[in-house]
Amino acid sequence: MGGKAQISKLRNHAVKNLGPKGEPALSASRKLEDKPWAGAREDAAAVAQALAAAPAGRLPQVVRALRNRNFRLFWSGNFLSNIGTWMQNVAQGWLVLLLTANSAFWLGVVGFAGSIPFLLFTLFGGVIADRVNKRQMLLATQSAMMTLAFLLAGLAYWKVITVWEVALIAFLNGTAMAMNAPCYQALVPQLVERQDLTNAIALNSAQFNMSRFLGPTLGGYAMAVLGVAGNFFLNGVSFLAVLAALLRLHYPAEAQQRHPSLLSSLGAGLGYLRAHREMYVLAWMVALFSLLAMPFITFIPYFARSQLHTGAAGLGWLLAGSGSAGVLGAVVVAAGYTVRHRGRIIPATGLTLFVSMIVFAYSRSFALSECMACVEGFCGMLMLSSVNVVMQQRSSNQMRGRVMSIYSTCFLGLPPLGSLLAGGLARHFPIAHVLAVMSGLATLAFLGFFTFSRELRELD
Repeated sequence: MGGKAQISKLRNHAVKNLGPKGEPALSASRKLEDKPWAGAREDAAAVAQALAAAPAGRLPQVVRALRNRNFRLFWSGNFLSNIGTWMQNVAQGWLVLLLTANSAFWLGVVGFAGSIPFLLFTLFGGVIADRVNKRQMLLATQSAMMTLAFLLAGLAYWKVITVWEVALIAFLNGTAMAMNAPCYQALVPQLVERQDLTNAIALNSAQFNMSRFLGPTLGGYAMAVLGVAGNFFLNGVSFLAVLAALLRLHYPAEAQQRHPSLLSSLGAGLGYLRAHREMYVLAWMVALFSLLAMPFITFIPYFARSQLHTGAAGLGWLLAGSGSAGVLGAVVVAAGYTVRHRGRIIPATGLTLFVSMIVFAYSRSFALSECMACVEGFCGMLMLSSVNVVMQQRSSNQMRGRVMSIYSTCFLGLPPLGSLLAGGLARHFPIAHVLAVMSGLATLAFLGFFTFSRELRELD
């Protein structure tokens, strides 16, 4: 989503405007343009480095959380690392299609293998996150993912890889990510002042989507130049950024405490969520969204190749369109425009997103598909960022790791089941029909939640 002009503007404001007043302006109102670029990786690095070096206390309101040194380092390192991850995601989907002669079924299987660990292990990852040094845990999980990226690069480069091996590496990578996710979420409040927490959560969503914008676009062009193995290798290198950031954090020592068993701690987290009805309803909404709508992303390469008849560059534009609109959605949250009426904003954006997915599924026009991808990205991120803010703000410090592990399980653990379901049905029905029906069911579910949940309607 977007193009060179926007990234250049961000870089110029972050680097050139660090003058006497030291204010790197990252304006939320800049209009994204749509021309591909050649130097985007250098631009992204310049943005991250400039923000990491920005003077504390002199940042615009929309990025005020970056005045916290630890958060600036963490944000910048993850930004570069996530760019590499999205480059790998694009290459992995393309590799599966090459290995299986455009099989939507195998695309769903690999998506399932990469995501099912979130369903199996994330809850326990949250319990562990509440018990251990979070920085050490993140160093371990990030190092594991870096190793797997280099392994995938080697196998692809020497052309000794099969689709089964892609699925196995996707599973192992997903396991590391499942243990990483709740720890990542729980660490953020420890890196910022409390008044900056909402902005920090939104900026994390923004950097994820900026990388979602840059990564697929860079990935499409990198595949044309370096092949899929080159994308995997660049992802491995990108992990060095987040590892360096974690090592430089000024992280306070955590007191060692006695804890009940893992299962008892997990039960306490589930009970805590049920006792807070507004968070409980939001968790169910995220769960149904993830099960019925998130698999749509897995099949975008299929629509690009088989329905829109475009190549790797076209796929990059579709994913980048969704990602750049997601950045805009996160900026809206960061600027504080969704502080009120979140009980109405969350279901409304969800309903709009589901409609855009249905239109995308039947589109034969690349321009229409690109527009729907942008709507999907904006509404999806506005909805999820708003939910994330509510969950983080209303969780106690003692329970935040477990609450966020439940959120992560709902958000990241259920898409594999949806992908497997959609991939299996695609063997018997057109995939457009399958995804349209699943989005329709999600629409009905959101309408039901809003109609029958007083806690949701009163959420402000």
